[in-house]
Amino acid sequence: MNRHQERAQVFLFMFEKEFHDHSLNEIIEAKKMSEDIEVSEFAKKVFCGIEGNRAKIDDLIERNIVGWNKDRLSKVTISILRIAIYEMIFEELIPISVSINEAVELAKKYGTSEDAAFVNGVLGTIAKDIS
Repeated sequence: MNRHQERAQVFLFMFEKEFHDHSLNEIIEAKKMSEDIEVSEFAKKVFCGIEGNRAKIDDLIERNIVGWNKDRLSKVTISILRIAIYEMIFEELIPISVSINEAVELAKKYGTSEDAAFVNGVLGTIAKDIS
């Protein structure tokens, strides 16, 4: 499984978490019942890292979505933003530009036509703040 596929896996787990307050293990077990999946170590690490740092990540989102409220964002958008912001802050070996590009690609695949531009703008602003 390549890193792009691992990010997609994290996205699916994060998206599921938006609907049900389950642990990663519960989400994985539910997925295993419906399909045969292999969960990457990177996906586990990122999911747990997001959950452990959710307050900090969500604070960055709130401060950088000018004119919006985090609660108004779609579950797709919030999940993608959390993944990218986690990577940008805590995954030092992944260039920020790669995290942003991957988030935009996820938004194009799973979101609406406006999501990719929105995600790119928010993450671009955050990248300036943390660089």
